[in-house]
Amino acid sequence: MTRLTRIFLALALFCLPCLPPLALAADGDPGGDYPKAVAGLGSDSRQTILDSLDAVAGLGDPRALPALDALQDRRLKRDAAGRVLIVSKDGASAVDAASGENYPGPLDALSDPPVNNLVRQRISAVLSALALISPDPEQRLLAAKELAGRPVESARAGLAKALGKETDARVKSLLEQTLAQIDLKSPDKTARLAAIKAIGASGNSDFLPALRQVVDKLDNSDALSADPDISEAAARAVASLERRDLAVRAARDLFFGASLGSVLLLAALGLAITFGLMGVINMAHGEMLMIGAYVAYVVQEFFSNRFPDFADWYLPAAIPLAFATAAVIGMLLERAIIRHLYGRPLETLLATWGISLALIQTVRLIFGAQNVEVRNPAFLSGGFELVRGLTLTYNRIGIIVFVVFVVALTWLLLNRTPLGLSIRAVTQSRSTASAMGIFTSRVDMWTFGLGSGIAGLGGVALTQVGNVGPELGQSYIVDSFMVVVLGGVGKLAGTIFGALGLGFINKFLEPFSGAVLGKIIVLVLVVVFIQKRPQGIFALKGRTAD
Repeated sequence: MTRLTRIFLALALFCLPCLPPLALAADGDPGGDYPKAVAGLGSDSRQTILDSLDAVAGLGDPRALPALDALQDRRLKRDAAGRVLIVSKDGASAVDAASGENYPGPLDALSDPPVNNLVRQRISAVLSALALISPDPEQRLLAAKELAGRPVESARAGLAKALGKETDARVKSLLEQTLAQIDLKSPDKTARLAAIKAIGASGNSDFLPALRQVVDKLDNSDALSADPDISEAAARAVASLERRDLAVRAARDLFFGASLGSVLLLAALGLAITFGLMGVINMAHGEMLMIGAYVAYVVQEFFSNRFPDFADWYLPAAIPLAFATAAVIGMLLERAIIRHLYGRPLETLLATWGISLALIQTVRLIFGAQNVEVRNPAFLSGGFELVRGLTLTYNRIGIIVFVVFVVALTWLLLNRTPLGLSIRAVTQSRSTASAMGIFTSRVDMWTFGLGSGIAGLGGVALTQVGNVGPELGQSYIVDSFMVVVLGGVGKLAGTIFGALGLGFINKFLEPFSGAVLGKIIVLVLVVVFIQKRPQGIFALKGRTAD
């Protein structure tokens, strides 16, 4: 079946009532009726063509698909002897539509059957009917989706026969739901009750408006609309669908909250380390995310231009480069500017804010003010439907897995390496660590580089779920500081809990309050929490007064 034929399937719903009731399925072997039905497609009478289309639909023979496709493309011809021919797309040859034999005669003397909009609509309907009995399950699934979108009463008998022969579970489910939609208006009480029960068991919340109409008894012209048994069954089905819909939305919010919290965690993790160690309010930390994101963009363009066959592998290459680039820039800033401002929080805040503006302007000069596109690689595109209404996208799953990996490496570095031991020692007591021979200034530099590098990794993760622009980091700096303060300054576990907590709260509040008001509510909750517990969720232990 050609691409054009697939497009015609979408139009079939508007003319399905034109088909006979059994048009969607046929029993038995078409035998000699098939050549007769196909022969009528080449008639010079539009009515004969329409009758032949109904006959082809009634036969349910997939052999008619090439002829129907050719008729729609104006490639179905008729010779002087009345034979119906299918001309190839290049116009160089033709075959007999009934027998499939090659046509030896000239093609320039063939005549065209009259095709107007009515004929085209009927062709689309027949194509949908034949697709539903196609041996290809994907074609049957496409036809079933179209039928489920707008079921018609005249198709009920054929749908029931097609359902009895169907073996694919996906198509079967759609056919059952389509029949239930049709039977929802059936004059037979038993059929209507069975339809309501099937809809309630389907878990498809798309049926809620129709069921609510039954519960509210809005159809006064229907004698069964006032039946208490039907209203009670519909109310139970509505309650069942609403409970399931609530559970699906909660699971979806949990998933999106986990992915948002993961991004916040990467953005705040480096800030928690540097802020906890040096007490530096680094307003340029968000720009480290932006730098990591632009590194991913540059690597993507490099792979696309130099190694197009391996373009999807830009992401693994971008991860270490983003970390290294952001880490080097962070260490340079610490050595050149920030180390001269220790102990002067206001000057440090203003200086890092100026650095932030300078980095943003530099990126604008290099890449322009417009957002740039970082494409998802093929292995992170799409997703899978866990249950109806809940699709887990591969890019967000990848972010969650990536963040878990980065957090695990950070924990190992802080707890199982000499650098991590030095960082923890300086965080707890700088003077004591210095007295024990630790070069605190060097630890400051490496710590600032580590925090900036982790932020660069956060920028790479952000490219998979959002736009990349010069102001990317500005969107996350305030949330990052909230995560650090909420979790407890310098505490890795606190940062994890704070980031995931804010991610979940944001996603659960958004449907009720909107994105902006939700952020305001979160900010108020954080302020109230900090007033009650200034040290955060996890208090830092040790001599930190100096």
